Amino acid sequence: MRSRMPGMWWGTAIEAPDPSALARFYSELVGWPIGHEEPGTAILAAPGGATYVVFQQATDYRRPVWPPVEGEQRPMMHLDFQVGDLASAVDEALALGAMLADHQPQENVRVLLDPAGHPFCLCRDD
Repeated sequence: MRSRMPGMWWGTAIEAPDPSALARFYSELVGWPIGHEEPGTAILAAPGGATYVVFQQATDYRRPVWPPVEGEQRPMMHLDFQVGDLASAVDEALALGAMLADHQPQENVRVLLDPAGHPFCLCRDD
């Protein structure tokens, strides 16, 4: 995008039934602070950067199904996090409220579901 200049922010928006609760989950998971919060919206801001993740209130929210099932709400995107120790990273995420998905497609990746049901991956990339 030619109109973007260095230092301009960018990010992604994720729908959730409780944006503040989901923002707190990811804040604890990745160590980013909640930079802004208001009714229906909570924003995580990467320290020292221009990247953010915004969580937005979704009325009629439907949890995505992993793995995808025809006729059900598909995951439209997911977040990937590289980790050094897969087992301990999974334990930390579970302690914060994530759930381990039944379907695990790769040995060096663990698919988990956040408290709103969005899948995310913890990846050991040697």
